[in-house]
Amino acid sequence: MNDIKFSKFLLLVNGFVPLALLFYDGWRGELGANPIEFFLRTTGVLTLVFLLFTLAVTPLRKIFGWNQLVKFRRMLGLYAFFYGFLHLITYGIFDKSFDFAAIVSDVWQRPFIAVGMLAFFLLIPLAATSTNSMIKRLGGKNWARLHKLTYLTAILGVVHFWMIVKSDVFYPVLFGLMLAILLGYRVYSNYSQPKPQKAKIHAP
Repeated sequence: MNDIKFSKFLLLVNGFVPLALLFYDGWRGELGANPIEFFLRTTGVLTLVFLLFTLAVTPLRKIFGWNQLVKFRRMLGLYAFFYGFLHLITYGIFDKSFDFAAIVSDVWQRPFIAVGMLAFFLLIPLAATSTNSMIKRLGGKNWARLHKLTYLTAILGVVHFWMIVKSDVFYPVLFGLMLAILLGYRVYSNYSQPKPQKAKIHAP
């Protein structure tokens, strides 16, 4: 139990390391010619990274028997929400000065923003229902169904990333391949499991 708590503490600390490095680089003036764009791109990538980490828990647990990983899935998912939130507020406040009309116009003219916002809004119910009390309130099956939205969120996140880049699609494709592997494993695992046979009813 102490090992799990210490591992969770390490994950908690390391999850903030990229943000700390961003602020440090910003303080030193090393975020490039457009610091807001750099911060936007980095927080967006971090959101995808933590989403993929979250989705990787189940395959790693089933393939290698690392059952303890499930204890870290919630924190990984919350970090995905956290960096997604930073990504959104950086765009809304620092890039658009919280000008609602400008944001609406931007979303209309650049569809990739709408895709990204939809991905983030899908993360909100997932983060809100991540507590043990919400799992009990919803019931295990309903909670599991709701949290399958993670798959759609990750797909939209990759599409959002791909729509942003103009020529160098290496990283969006890389994220897409990793996501395809993680989702493909789930499809394979579901269809390869032997289905329980129904008991035969013999006529009297």
